[in-house]
Amino acid sequence: QVQLVESGGGSVQAGGSLRLSCVASGFTYGTYCMAWFRQAPGKEREGVAALDTDGSTNYATFVKGGFTISADSAKNTLYIQMSSLKPEDTVMYYCAAELTSAVSLKESEYDNWGEGTEATDSS
Repeated sequence: QVQLVESGGGSVQAGGSLRLSCVASGFTYGTYCMAWFRQAPGKEREGVAALDTDGSTNYATFVKGGFTISADSAKNTLYIQMSSLKPEDTVMYYCAAELTSAVSLKESEYDNWGEGTEATDSS
């Protein structure tokens, strides 16, 4: 059974940085495409960044170079480093995994989800 556990959320000021982590279990890490999504209250979940098994990445256009997705296969952990955060970036973030998603940022392409970790605006 695939399990994804996010952490790293917290209070952050505008312009600050945050690194989120997602520890994966229940499957052989490196065989699934992994991704980060986010959701603001009252809005649909949107893809932020995806990392495929061959190392290819895909970022949402709103990221604009401020976010970096990476992984540590030895730790079965996916990361996203977020910098120059804006108030609209302080929302709930979710980790997702799927066997064949080809760095998709579409929510419907993923069947495995974590519970989420929240970035909150401290300003």
